[in-house]
Amino acid sequence: MQLRDTPDQRRFREELRAWLRATLPTLDPQPSQDDWPARRAYDSHWQALLHRAGYAGLNWPAAYGGRGATPTEHLIFLEESELAGAPYVGVNFVGLLHAGPTLIAEASPEQRERHIPAILRGDEIWCQGFSEPDAGSDLAALRTRAVREGAGAGDHYVVNGRKIWTSHAEVADYCELLVRTGPPDGPKHQGITWLIMPMDTPGVSLRPLMTAGGSTEFSEMILEDVRIPVANRVGEEGDGWRIAMVTFAFERGTGFVSEVVWARRRLVEIAALARENAAWEDSGTRRRIAGLAAEFDALWALVKRNVSEAEHSADGIPGPGSSVFKLRFSEARQHLDDLHAEVRGRDALAFDDELCTYDGEPGYERLRSLAYTIAAGTSQVQRNIIGERILGLPKEPSAASAAGSAGSAGTTGTTRSTGTTKGGAR
Repeated sequence: MQLRDTPDQRRFREELRAWLRATLPTLDPQPSQDDWPARRAYDSHWQALLHRAGYAGLNWPAAYGGRGATPTEHLIFLEESELAGAPYVGVNFVGLLHAGPTLIAEASPEQRERHIPAILRGDEIWCQGFSEPDAGSDLAALRTRAVREGAGAGDHYVVNGRKIWTSHAEVADYCELLVRTGPPDGPKHQGITWLIMPMDTPGVSLRPLMTAGGSTEFSEMILEDVRIPVANRVGEEGDGWRIAMVTFAFERGTGFVSEVVWARRRLVEIAALARENAAWEDSGTRRRIAGLAAEFDALWALVKRNVSEAEHSADGIPGPGSSVFKLRFSEARQHLDDLHAEVRGRDALAFDDELCTYDGEPGYERLRSLAYTIAAGTSQVQRNIIGERILGLPKEPSAASAAGSAGSAGTTGTTRSTGTTKGGAR
C-alpha cells in the first residue's frame, strides 16, 4: 500500500490543480435541482470539458477514450476535484461509477466500443434498474421477468416487471437492468441476467418519486412487454448475480470517495462554527468532533488501501474491504449530520430558508444522510459480507431453509409423539 504521492503523482496533482483553477471560473451557475433537462445539459458539459482535457475516465482503457492511468491517479483526481469545489458527477453517476466500470470488466468488445466512449464524452446518461418494490433490500428476490422470444433460440427478451428507486431515469438514455431469466421457483441467486436497456424502448414508463427532502431524482419504472435484443446481454444468461456483485464492488469501493473528502471539509466548517457559538464550550461536542476527525482520516486511509489493492489485483475489481468502508462511512456520515444539527441550532431545520446563514440546506442534508445505511446495500448486508467473506463465518441461513428446518423439526416432533403422521406421510 502506498499512502504518499510518488514524483509522477505529485506532478499529476499539480497539473490537475492548475487546470481546475483555470476552468472552474468559466462555468455557469448550477441550475435548479428540479430542472432535469438543465441539469443534464450542465453535467454533460462538465463531463465534455473533462474529456477534452484528458481527465475523463482516468483509469479506464485508453483504447476506449480513457487515460489509462492508475487507480491511484484516479483517486487523486477525485480528491482534488472535491477540494476545488468542482461539479459532482451528477446525472452521470451511474454511467461513470457503476455501469462503465462493469462494462469494462464484463462486456463484449462490441459493447465496450459502443458505450464506453459515449459515457466518457457525456453523451450517454445511464440509470440503474436493480431494486424492486416487492424485494426490499433483498435484491436477489427480484421478480422482473425476461422471456426469450423470436426466431431460432430467440433474438429478443420480452421483459415485464417493476423497478424502484431508479436514479436519474427521467434523463437516462440506457439502464443497467437485472431480470430473472431462470425458473421463478429456482435458487434466487441463480437465473438472473444483466441487460443493457435503451430507455426509449416501447413499454418503458416512469413514475417520478419525491423523497422526504422534496428532491425528485428517483423514479418507479414500469416495464410492460419491453423487447430487448439478446445482443444487449452482458455476460452469460443466468450469470447476472455475479456481474451485479462486480457493479457493487465498484459502487462501494470508489463510489463514495468524493463523499469522504466532502465530509472532512464539512467537519472543519462545523468545528469553526462551534468556536463561534457556545457549542465549543461543551467538552462532549469537542470530543465528538475529534472522534469524527479520526474516523474520516481512517476512512480516507482505508480508501487508499482498497484502491491500492484493486490496482494490484488481476481483475482490478475492489475486494470485500469495500464493504468495511461502506459500513463505517455510512454511519459516520449520519453522526456528522447529527453533530452539525446540534451545533447549528435553528438553521439545522432550514429548507430554502432565506435567513439561513449556511451555504447549503442542512435540513435536507440531514434527511438525505438517513439513506446512507440503506442505499448501495444496507448496513446489515455489509455486515453479512464482512462476516462471511472476510472473517470466514458460516453463511446466514436463508428464510426458506430456516422455515424448512423448522418444518422438519415440527414433523419429527409430531411423528415421535403420535406415530401416525409418519405413516400418513408415506
